[in-house]
Amino acid sequence: MFRFLRPLSSSVTYTRWLHLLVPAAVYSVWLFISMDSPWVPMVLAVPVGLLPGMRLAEGVQAQLLLTPEERGRPDAAISTTAATTWADRWRTVLWLEIRLLLAAVVGSATVWLPATTVDLVLSSSGAGASGQWLVRTVEPHWWYALLAPLPIVVLLAMVAACGELITATARRLLGPSPVQRLTALEERTEQLLERNRIARELHDSIGHALTVAVVQAGAARAAHDPEFTERALTAIEETGRDALDDLERVLRVLRESGTPVGQRPTLTEADRLLDSARGSGAQIDADVSGPLEHVPGAISREGYRILQESLTNVLRHSGAVPVRVRISVAHGRLELEVTNPITASTSTPGGGSGLRGIRERAALLGGKAKSGPHKGEWRVHASLPLSGTRGAP
Repeated sequence: MFRFLRPLSSSVTYTRWLHLLVPAAVYSVWLFISMDSPWVPMVLAVPVGLLPGMRLAEGVQAQLLLTPEERGRPDAAISTTAATTWADRWRTVLWLEIRLLLAAVVGSATVWLPATTVDLVLSSSGAGASGQWLVRTVEPHWWYALLAPLPIVVLLAMVAACGELITATARRLLGPSPVQRLTALEERTEQLLERNRIARELHDSIGHALTVAVVQAGAARAAHDPEFTERALTAIEETGRDALDDLERVLRVLRESGTPVGQRPTLTEADRLLDSARGSGAQIDADVSGPLEHVPGAISREGYRILQESLTNVLRHSGAVPVRVRISVAHGRLELEVTNPITASTSTPGGGSGLRGIRERAALLGGKAKSGPHKGEWRVHASLPLSGTRGAP
């Protein structure tokens, strides 16, 4: 019993009823003009449905009245775009034909079933029926009053059933085409990739700045040297300012999707990373070979972040230790290697998000990255191909 009554308590049942009555009203106007040709609206629906804009109009109306909970959602089951292919146009024609048929059924029931209830009530009171065929041929009797709710119950059941049927039909015939579904999937994938990229940007940039600040502050407190403390505070200030600039770039991407990615730092600015690590006490031995300025933008930006995360890991897990940095551009590849001694305080990263981000960055560019112990040292090595990325943004 409650299962039957549940649809009647939902507002969407009545918006679907309204959706079914809209073409019924148009159909009744035509019948008022010409009762002898009720089939004309069905014929006219064919050329009307072939108009590209008709699919947009029907989709907006169907989404608004049949599935209001999906209105405005990018994954809505009913599309709100104009027809772009002949397959979409013919699906719209079929939709209009089915909608007209269901509208005729529900529209007739909406008029005649309540009228039948009125007849039953009048006949039960002895006042005489209004002429409906269900009760006009029988004698008035009091027990007709018991049957009076029955036509209303049938009408509500028909409205709920036809509402579900027209909604399922709309999802089938007015839903996104395979091309639209593929486009939406690609857009969703791009959004997820962008969110992951932003998360990595924040992790690498802010994580590096905080690590440098912590190491510098700890060293300054232990040194008890005013001159060293001043240098440490200067390094903290500069690193913090760079981190704020990076944070502003990332936030600008969130606010404005059209922000050019070329504003992010590249390997040509690697000196600031090396100077920041030196300011934290690390002894940096850097060797850069090859034309970094000719490295494609996407490769250079990701290489910068890989170097940044590698130096951050050194400072975080090993502290102020000698570090060798090798960056080379040769034979169509960018090779980047950071090595440092394994000390007693060195933990064993490998499951952290930083090193995982390095591997993900390299993999997305068709390269590979490895990290781990190597000949008594901790090494991060990334190899990125330069081919096929000249047009990368």
